[in-house]
Amino acid sequence: MLRRLRLQPQTLMLLEAGLIGLFFIQALRFLVAMVYSRVAGAAAALGLQALGVEPLTNSAPDPAVVSSEVTFLVYMLALPLLAVVLGRIRPIIVIAAAIVAAGRAMMFGSAGLTETSAAALVVGGGLMYLAMLVRDRVQLVPYFFVIAIAADGLFRAVGNTLDPSWSPAYEQVQIALSIAAVILAVVAYLWDDRQERPDVPAPRYGLLPFWGGIGLGGLLFIELALLALPNAVAGRADADYTTFVPFITLATLLPIIPFVRSRARSFLGLFEGSVRGWLWMLLVILLIVFGTRFQGAVAGAALVIAQFGVSMMWWWLARPRSEKERSFGGLWLILGILIFGLLVLGDNFTYEYAYVRNLSGSLSFLNDVIPPLLRGFRGLGLGLLLLGVFLAALPMTQTQRRIPWTSGSLPLSLFTLLVAAAATVGAAYAARPPVVPGIRGVENTRIGTYNIHSGFDEFYNYDLEAVARTIQQSGADVVLLQEVDAGRATSFGVDQTLWLARRLGMDRRFYPTNEGLFGLAVLSRMPIAFDDGELLTSPGQQTGLQRVQLQPEQGVVVTVYNTWLEYLLEVTSEDALEEQQQAQQVQLNEIFTIIARHHPGGVLGRTVLGGTFNNVPDSPLLQQVRAAGFSNPFAGYPLELGATLVRSGVTRAVFDYLWLRSLPVDEGALVLDTSASDHRMAVVGVLIERIP
Repeated sequence: MLRRLRLQPQTLMLLEAGLIGLFFIQALRFLVAMVYSRVAGAAAALGLQALGVEPLTNSAPDPAVVSSEVTFLVYMLALPLLAVVLGRIRPIIVIAAAIVAAGRAMMFGSAGLTETSAAALVVGGGLMYLAMLVRDRVQLVPYFFVIAIAADGLFRAVGNTLDPSWSPAYEQVQIALSIAAVILAVVAYLWDDRQERPDVPAPRYGLLPFWGGIGLGGLLFIELALLALPNAVAGRADADYTTFVPFITLATLLPIIPFVRSRARSFLGLFEGSVRGWLWMLLVILLIVFGTRFQGAVAGAALVIAQFGVSMMWWWLARPRSEKERSFGGLWLILGILIFGLLVLGDNFTYEYAYVRNLSGSLSFLNDVIPPLLRGFRGLGLGLLLLGVFLAALPMTQTQRRIPWTSGSLPLSLFTLLVAAAATVGAAYAARPPVVPGIRGVENTRIGTYNIHSGFDEFYNYDLEAVARTIQQSGADVVLLQEVDAGRATSFGVDQTLWLARRLGMDRRFYPTNEGLFGLAVLSRMPIAFDDGELLTSPGQQTGLQRVQLQPEQGVVVTVYNTWLEYLLEVTSEDALEEQQQAQQVQLNEIFTIIARHHPGGVLGRTVLGGTFNNVPDSPLLQQVRAAGFSNPFAGYPLELGATLVRSGVTRAVFDYLWLRSLPVDEGALVLDTSASDHRMAVVGVLIERIP
């Protein structure tokens, strides 16, 4: 029957590889964030146990369970070694596909394994499958990644950057896809293994060299940290997300078109073999530097072209081998995934350098080396991206006698072009922005401030839906957000401002303070007329001041200033506390200077100055805000009801404020009792009166 449908075993193998690749990429992205979440949560729980403090909520993970998850992950990452030992047993590829499919179906936490362990099973099985793919079907290796990354992007476009396939509602669909993947793997193997027709080419045997393993680590990092994420591209280039979703999809898929590969081959063939790889590397590096150091559509376009260049690199990882060559591809796959993990770890410290603490106990002798090294990652986000490109291009620099971008027939080029075009149109449709009508002519409104802690609660459980429900329950029409991510790997690559805005039917403005993907945001149902921001002097975590001007009706403007001041908790000495307080004072002085520059005559009009000030109401710092003419609607609130920082083992405190000018309080002030973040959301109702 398959022959009547004119299917070839290679077609089934391609579908199988694309589906298994999708499961692998989805699980890898999920695993990165879950390891961060679980380890950080377990560390917080262990800290409380050492102090004999009971957690305020039951969301703290069991450190023993987390330890077992990490151990299981280590074992799973060793699975590719089986391909080195048992690689000649060809049915192993079917077993590996079944492991990936089963693990992906168990990632919903309802089949015995935790979500983290199930994702580790998928990644380990995926590496094992990839080792066999290199060995027996090397021509499919680039398609494994390119199709998977493009399909993953489509899922994320449908979910407004949050992959909907991680939702429990998707479980039955995933089970069906997993079953389909196993069936494809079995049928493709049996049909290919029994095929004796001379006109059907035999599987191409391949080899993943040492440089291919290194390149794999670099490629995975540069794709999952930036180029395959339209929201990360938009954040780095300060461009529009919706515009770049279809272009990133197209740039990812263009290499599957034989005509495109043929043209690229002709271009690269103009240069000597010794310089081809270095030239390609230099072009991609220049595009990324331009795209991240400049802003706007042109910068975004540079990153789109860089994505095309990186997507073309997948063809260089593996090479054909003779039957007598010994393959150690499984070992080099492990090396590649370790390099990827180290790059992700470094990327994390480009954001969290300010929270590195000195080691204690028997490890204190490392305090002169490790903490300064980790704090030194500040500002190195671009450097890590360029290191990823360098590693990704190493296989090209080491391959001088061949250019693996093979051509194909015209019908195949036309078919793959249609596939790429359909995916591009689908991505554009899925990412289209909703219509936000906005509210006008209102006499009163509710304004809130909420430090969402990158979507994590006190014990680093990620629940962006709980954050959305909190905002929804508050009834706020304008919300100032702090500690917001726009595409970091540790927060599942989600643009949290975009997701929350579309989930709540609000407009949004994001101001990045760190690496283009972390900062401040404002959500609003009122029309937004203007926004900008400025960075503040920050010896610790880099922060800034965001300005958003709202126009609820013609001639009426409400100016919102959103900020996050220097962190004061967990100080190790009085000197450190004094330094941080001085940093807060410098930042507050800069805020006053910026506001005065925006209002030369000293008439502020309707103004909100809000955010996380990281200091208590009666501090000398906040007394200066009162002296500047701002009123605190939460003044006199009992601490039991008004505390916005509520953590286990820490005294309740008010750290988040809404300071008002020319906005009389209407419905009073409220702090919502919710544990979606380690901060509480504060809301106040105000009147919007015409100022004579």
